[in-house]
Amino acid sequence: MQPFHFEPSRYPEQPGCYIMRDGDGRILYVGKSKKLRSRLRSYFYQKHDRKRIRQLVGEIASIDIILVHNEAESLMLENNLIKLHKPPYNRALKRDNSGYAYLRMTGGPYSRLDVYYRDRRAVKEAPELEQGEEEAGEMRFGPFASARFRNEVLAFINDHYRLRTCTTMPKRVCLLYHIGRCSGICEGMISKEAYQEAVRSAASLLSGGGAGLIRAMEKQMHEYAERMEFERAADMLRHIRILQKNPDKQIVDRESGNNQDIIHFGHGNALVGQVRKGMLVGFGQTAAVPERPGEYDRFVLKHALENPCDEIIVNSLDDVKNVRSALRRAGIRPPVITLPKRGLKYDLLQLCKENLEYQLACAAAKGL
Repeated sequence: MQPFHFEPSRYPEQPGCYIMRDGDGRILYVGKSKKLRSRLRSYFYQKHDRKRIRQLVGEIASIDIILVHNEAESLMLENNLIKLHKPPYNRALKRDNSGYAYLRMTGGPYSRLDVYYRDRRAVKEAPELEQGEEEAGEMRFGPFASARFRNEVLAFINDHYRLRTCTTMPKRVCLLYHIGRCSGICEGMISKEAYQEAVRSAASLLSGGGAGLIRAMEKQMHEYAERMEFERAADMLRHIRILQKNPDKQIVDRESGNNQDIIHFGHGNALVGQVRKGMLVGFGQTAAVPERPGEYDRFVLKHALENPCDEIIVNSLDDVKNVRSALRRAGIRPPVITLPKRGLKYDLLQLCKENLEYQLACAAAKGL
């Protein structure tokens, strides 16, 4: 096999993930970087002492790029892609209890907050299974790119709302109750209704996240100070300082039960991205679509017939009702069709647009 010819100018100095493939299209390695061109250049323009890297470089036949908006998204996307594809040259992040976790409020009358890792294999092998594994009434928050940030949030919520942390409910209160860090629900030191209200308040605060969480902590810190509980106030301030370093907003890994396809039309082409159970799993290749009336509708109709999903997020259509009617006549339940102008779905469309433009620029550079 001819050695891969690396041309730096074809790769952007933007955050994203790179997918290295061999001559048969098999994924060899998934990586991420804040500056893709610089990271990829290091594979081909540096001398490597490690045999494993030399072997990897020798097998590369092509490199796919997925652009994202920031470093947090590149971290999340890399984690998901490695768990989905299990590339042979990736060693880290393959285990399902590695990488970036959620916080989970368990179901049942005496909920507790703990750390939860999604089974990303279910998204690839049997997407419908993961949802069935969810405990009735449970809620998930995250994911968290920083384990330290996640653990600080977990500690604050448990302490502030005095939630139980035991995996099995004991019959008698433990030390945590006596030092004021648990409500003692196991021995009836708080009513079931009061405990459930604390759980709802904690879940509401976590759902808001970000600034709302920090404001609640600042309020609690001032209350400690007014009661002259200076040690607790200082500890709260430490939590706040850590939380203020929260990673950038990310849209590539969310808690969702839906399968979404993102379609962006532009420059006579279309690009389709796939989001499965809230996780971006990749973009396809650009497809030529004439910029004539009705062509976008025909493309979406054909795509929906061949690739069933729960929702199609698209930037432009001529007649949404006509597309839905055509799908019903074909005997399938039409997906939700959304043309967002703002919010998270709009951000997903913008990400699809950036990847479309990148792929078109690469094709133009190759003279295709």
